[in-house]
Amino acid sequence: MDLVDLIAEKRFLGQEFLTWLWWKSEERGGVVALPEEGDIVVVFEKHMLLEFGEGDSNEKLICRGLQTELQEARTGLVMGKKLEQARIQLVYNDYEWNFTLAAALMEFRNVKLPKTAGPDNANDPEEKEGMVLERIHLFEELIRIVLALYRVFLKQRVSEQWREELLKMREWVALAAKA
Repeated sequence: MDLVDLIAEKRFLGQEFLTWLWWKSEERGGVVALPEEGDIVVVFEKHMLLEFGEGDSNEKLICRGLQTELQEARTGLVMGKKLEQARIQLVYNDYEWNFTLAAALMEFRNVKLPKTAGPDNANDPEEKEGMVLERIHLFEELIRIVLALYRVFLKQRVSEQWREELLKMREWVALAAKA
């Protein structure tokens, strides 16, 4: 099996992760508990892409709107569509990131890093270097947090409690679609 086939075969994990994270974020009003880190604000906002089928029969559904207006995305889940991409706001330790996460490859797109203080002297090479290093750190911190959330999901996914978690998620999808 080559790498492309392996990615295609395992893409469901990223889709399940995004769906699970959306459910977890709504379960506690936008707050997700991360062991040893504390609470993290996770808000799904404005844009979601759902997919159904493969090859020539592949359908895509783009849902845009405010968080409360993502009814169409919830209905898509009921119809068997898979969450492939979502715009997410993540807040942790007074930092706020906005990014799009593509499920298949766990690819970060359109990342907006937290605002930082600008340099006192824009011509000073050391201050420029410090700014670049700070931005690299903030991007690495985003990746670290998302991977920590993914580890929580994977531990749950392979545990005996997954069936119960899955039932709760299906109830959430069904209730949300009716609303």
